[in-house]
Amino acid sequence: MAAIRPSSDLRNKYNEISDFCNRYHEPVFITKNGTGDLGVAVVVLSNAEYERLCGKAELHRLLDEGLADVRSKKGRPAKEVFADIERKFGFDEV
Repeated sequence: MAAIRPSSDLRNKYNEISDFCNRYHEPVFITKNGTGDLGVAVVVLSNAEYERLCGKAELHRLLDEGLADVRSKKGRPAKEVFADIERKFGFDEV
């Protein structure tokens, strides 16, 4: 349910746009005369939503990196990895 608003609303109704972004976790597309300006759409997000999207992109990047390692046989058996973790954090002493 993203919203489309004129650029004047960013100046005149900033609080309304901020409330929308924070309440619905949706972007607001800012337009000039009803169309995207600057050759691309200007999109406003809440800080929390931006951080969530960045975190999601980073997770996908790390998963892709891990899958590439598995495909190229660079990985180690899970048993070895968990044994190393247990040793590192002292779980093997329990």
